[in-house]
Amino acid sequence: MKVYVNPPRSRWDKLCERPSIDRKDLSSTVEQIMSAVKQKGDAQLLAYAQEFDKTTLKEVRVSAEELEQQAASVSSDLKEAIKQAAANIEKFHKAQARTPEKISTTPGVVCWRKQLPIQRVGLYVPGGTAPLFSSLLMLAIPAKLAGCKTIVVCTPPNQEGSIAAEIAYCCQILGLDTIFKVGGAQAVAAMTFGTESIPKVDKIFGPGNQYVTRAKEMSLNYGLAIDMPAGPSEVLVIADKYANPEFVAADLLSQAEHGSDSQVILVGDDLKTIGDVLVIVNEQVEKLPRVALATEALKNSKAFVFDDLNSCMDFSNNYAPEHLILALREDDYWAEKVTVAGSVFMGNFTPESAGDYASGTNHTLPTNGYARQYSGVSLDSFVNKVTFQQISAQGIQNLGPVIETMAKAEGLEAHKNAVTVRLNALKDGN
Repeated sequence: MKVYVNPPRSRWDKLCERPSIDRKDLSSTVEQIMSAVKQKGDAQLLAYAQEFDKTTLKEVRVSAEELEQQAASVSSDLKEAIKQAAANIEKFHKAQARTPEKISTTPGVVCWRKQLPIQRVGLYVPGGTAPLFSSLLMLAIPAKLAGCKTIVVCTPPNQEGSIAAEIAYCCQILGLDTIFKVGGAQAVAAMTFGTESIPKVDKIFGPGNQYVTRAKEMSLNYGLAIDMPAGPSEVLVIADKYANPEFVAADLLSQAEHGSDSQVILVGDDLKTIGDVLVIVNEQVEKLPRVALATEALKNSKAFVFDDLNSCMDFSNNYAPEHLILALREDDYWAEKVTVAGSVFMGNFTPESAGDYASGTNHTLPTNGYARQYSGVSLDSFVNKVTFQQISAQGIQNLGPVIETMAKAEGLEAHKNAVTVRLNALKDGN
């Protein structure tokens, strides 16, 4: 990791850039996949399973028997851990439900807003080198709490043609039964257009590689919504001289091991602490099973030393991190200075991995600077907020003249008349 000492603010935007991706070639490939799935449906999905997943499938749907068989192979310890994590996630997200409050804006005029579930949602759950069953918990639990009628799960098969056992178990305990052995951009295409087996959805959720991400972005062109634009995982840690270098190094590597295109950023006001952390990073990375991926990610990563913590916080807000760890003695104070971040982890005993798995917050978060415009997944992500209004005879008499005056000023006579006919009817005793 290259170290920068007091870089001028004029360079911050450049230093905050994420690893670049050749989107031209990427877009061309994904467009071909989207088009092929749209035209050929299940047949193309089976062909892609052979090409990309190196497995031969007879059908893409996961049967109840297969789900039960796969789930049974999960160890009892992991089952208990998953149940505890699921309970915490449910508790946190359930608290986000809102009871409609009716507001009388004018005598006789009552307005309120109600949360209604998005009817059909698609959940993409990565498989591959690290089946992210935790992502299924993070997405399916709020979807169920919201009351989504159709919940479609797509996850890639292994070379034996089965989904990951852990993902199967999560589907089982959450009562999910619309599950498909499809990964990559082709899964997003299937949920975008629908196939003989896979229902078309209204909104697609979930992390994935650059192909999945690009496919999700393209699905917007076909009338779908997505949770957020996303890119490779990232973390920014702000550490002062009181931070534990071993903890900080472990936190940096917990994100670096996600993939070679991940990025980790270390920021602090004490050069010795930064140096100590980097030494330990180099020691710890060699002990990781995913050492090659983590080492490559560190090439995209940087450390910054500033004269004071205010500058550290300003730099973090400029970077807009997916994950922000405040390894600071006065973490409560500095947390109030955060203006941009996906999720914040406060103090020396709050690792980012707690949010990834079991604290209860959602780990599907905006990356690549999108924390400036987007929030992480929540119960709100799975609902539409619909406004209602009810106006009595007294209400239209009170409010009607206001509407008539405004409509007339805009030259919209029919708008005005919709009120006038009602007021006239009331004058006539109707």
